[in-house]
Amino acid sequence: MSEPVIRNVSDTARWTAAFRARETERPDALFRDPLARKLAGDRGEQIVEKVKFGTKHTWSWVTRTVLIDRALEAELRNGADTVINLAAGLDTRPYRMDLATTVQWIEVDLPEITAYKEGILADDKPKCELRRVRMDLADRSARRALFAELGAKAKHAVILSEGLLIYLDAQGAGELAEDLSSQRTFRRWIIDLASPALVTMLKKNMGKHLDEAKAPLKFGPAEGPPFFTKFGWRVVSVSSMLHEAAKLGRLPFLMRLAALFPVPADGVVSARQPWSGIVTLENAK
Repeated sequence: MSEPVIRNVSDTARWTAAFRARETERPDALFRDPLARKLAGDRGEQIVEKVKFGTKHTWSWVTRTVLIDRALEAELRNGADTVINLAAGLDTRPYRMDLATTVQWIEVDLPEITAYKEGILADDKPKCELRRVRMDLADRSARRALFAELGAKAKHAVILSEGLLIYLDAQGAGELAEDLSSQRTFRRWIIDLASPALVTMLKKNMGKHLDEAKAPLKFGPAEGPPFFTKFGWRVVSVSSMLHEAAKLGRLPFLMRLAALFPVPADGVVSARQPWSGIVTLENAK
């Protein structure tokens, strides 16, 4: 490719879709996403081939999908009537998950990736009510207005922000957390979170490509999941990606030893320890 491997932040969605496609094509797949291959396209597969560090850690992409699926399923069983997916990218959960037709699913992302997705999926039908909102979530006034609208309509909403927070700085993550918690019907928030040491490692091994795309990696709070408590959220559950990948049989042999060491249940690790997890937060307001 004569242009950058990753041209912009929307290309990271194609990248992620390519990993879902590869998992789907395995005979022992942990999930099936029949739409992932056409969404990833040639660009997504090219990124997987070029960014070797990401491909070396395919287990993390797959495990993140599995754990978020589980977390969402739990929230829907517990009465969630609305899912709000921030920076939805090329996520296909409204098409591939077992959902009640009454579920209201709202996807929010940039115009370019949203238009691309709608074009690719024009002939596919979601299993629930699906609305897409074209918006730059960095526009705080616009997102506050959207959150107020959605908060007034929902009775029990769960927020999903897969792959979003790591691109924010601490102030941006805090402001987003504050804006979300201001809506009392936004009951739960599912996030993926990295430690400072992991962010440093990722920047060292993949940062060049993401910097070229003007999507540098930033957020890995030293406090771990409790970072969000001062913005109106309490930690409900934390799942270590490494340990869950070992249980799922996706962890490379040389990394299995690391999975033998326990991680605190609250996910608070040393700032020097590479760690990532899926966290469910509850609105405390």
